[in-house]
Amino acid sequence: MSIDIFAGSNAAWLIPALSILAFPVTIFLGRFLPGKGSFISIAAIAAGFILFWFVLSDFLSGGSVPLHVDIDWINIGFWKFTWGFLVDRISVVMLGLITFVALLVQVYSLQYMKGDSRYGWYFSLHALFAGAMLLVVLADNLLFLYFAWELVGLGSYLLIGFWFDRRSAAEAAKKAFITTRIGDVGLLIGIIILFKATGTFHISSIIHVAQNGGISDSTILWSSLLIFLGAMGKSGQFPLHVWLPDAMEGPTPVSALIHAATMVAAGVYLVARMMPLFDLVPEMQVIVAVTGLFTFIFAGFIALVMTDIKRILAYSTISHLGLMMLSIGTGGVGAALLHLVVHGISKALLFLGAGNVMHGTNDETDCWSLGGLKSKMPITTGVFLIGSLSLAGIAPLSGFFSKDEILSSVYQEMGLGFLIVTLAGGFVSALYIARLFFITFTGSSRTDAAKNAHESPFLMLFPVIMLTLVAVFLGMVAIPMGGFKGFTSFVEQESKFHIIPWLIVVSLLIAILGVVVGWLYYGKSSLSHKSMALRLGLLYKGALKGFWIDAIYQFVIDRIVLESGRLIATFDRIVINDTGIDGSAKSVLLSAFKIRLVQTGKIYNYGTAMAFGVFLAVIVWWVF
Repeated sequence: MSIDIFAGSNAAWLIPALSILAFPVTIFLGRFLPGKGSFISIAAIAAGFILFWFVLSDFLSGGSVPLHVDIDWINIGFWKFTWGFLVDRISVVMLGLITFVALLVQVYSLQYMKGDSRYGWYFSLHALFAGAMLLVVLADNLLFLYFAWELVGLGSYLLIGFWFDRRSAAEAAKKAFITTRIGDVGLLIGIIILFKATGTFHISSIIHVAQNGGISDSTILWSSLLIFLGAMGKSGQFPLHVWLPDAMEGPTPVSALIHAATMVAAGVYLVARMMPLFDLVPEMQVIVAVTGLFTFIFAGFIALVMTDIKRILAYSTISHLGLMMLSIGTGGVGAALLHLVVHGISKALLFLGAGNVMHGTNDETDCWSLGGLKSKMPITTGVFLIGSLSLAGIAPLSGFFSKDEILSSVYQEMGLGFLIVTLAGGFVSALYIARLFFITFTGSSRTDAAKNAHESPFLMLFPVIMLTLVAVFLGMVAIPMGGFKGFTSFVEQESKFHIIPWLIVVSLLIAILGVVVGWLYYGKSSLSHKSMALRLGLLYKGALKGFWIDAIYQFVIDRIVLESGRLIATFDRIVINDTGIDGSAKSVLLSAFKIRLVQTGKIYNYGTAMAFGVFLAVIVWWVF
């Protein structure tokens, strides 16, 4: 196929290709280049971001339809395996989010990672990670998607454990890798089931066959459950969320990338992509929605009691990913993707802002050890405030628009009960982010680290300022303007913009109430975590321990998995090996040794033995 790289959608395949190519180039040539080749990775993702605008312009103009690029790989009898790309409205949205956030994170990293002994290796991993995620969103078949999916897992393992000389970082990387593997195995089995049922890996073909009754309901249900399990692992849905807070052991820019635009977004994207299949079994819609709602509330309560800035933001990510899953489960795919983009921008802003706080306070991350930073770090304070208000859903920031799109979908599809619980989760979200801001930036300095805090250099301020500007104005894409019918209508290609005036007012008031309560308790009266512990009692202790989910996993591993392994190993050694295989071999050897003793080669010995045998035979015959 002849491809004009500047012909709109045809340029899409170059976006991941450039980052993937930058990975080996940076590794092998980086040591000989200025900045250890960091500019290669940045140039690759910057070029990808520019190409994204060519692709987007095609779809905005209405002159483009979904583009399929298929390349034959293997032919086995009637089976033909291909790999290729699918460029449609969902993938275009993801291309923009990934390239924009990855570009700013890499620019930020130029200063943040300065002086690190593995500086070039860091940027090469960034290129691999971003390229792998771009492959995921462009994959046109499940086999190719799974390959890219695993490549994302590899990249996350290497980046989370980048400072592997620290035991905590190495353990966090292994935890992330193993936990997500649980979901990945489910995803693989689900893919195999669908291939067996349809004979193809192509997503569109599978959905077409299923919609025309070519797959049984039970097969659709089980394959959908297994695919959703894969999404739960990557997007940190309960109970596979435990790896995400520990992933904070990686460099802060890595946390921003993982939590904003790459790994955690993969699961949401996968469910959105496969939702036409899930819709064929009503049970899946309920499962996705309930899982998302529970994760939204569950993680929000934990974020409310955490004291580490990055962990608060990590549990916030888990919570908002749950909100996205809830939206998809209610049929609001466009609303979920809008919140994915808005949350990605806001969360990247907050994580990089947290990086600025760490840079200015000698790597202090305990919010109760800070305070009074607004006078020491005014720019970081301002951008962090805007990011916090956006995440809380305060108008007119972008988070307000995406949250209301989701609430509208929840109310219309799931009813008042689901809506009330979701609104309660929104209150908790506003409260914990307000708590983080007021404790960290207002009041008086509590430690020398806070007293001696200083603002970050320009290269660390520029990316967060750019993200702030986007967080302020991005929500406008939800509103129909001119020929543009709004973000959700753009994604789903039908009119999806609905205004429920009373719901807008209620959600805004609840968000404001959460911020006000946060100010009263943590800004004005400076309620300490010790006071919180006394008031909430067991609930506080449970939330602080993540409601003991990690402890349960550890118990299962130590007492069930490992003990069962030891028992099986003992059985294998004693029964199978020592008694069975080695035992039978030793028996043969011993028997051979004994028999060898009677083989003398003397006729009188054999005659005596034969006579003795005849004598025994006569005795036996006579007796019996």
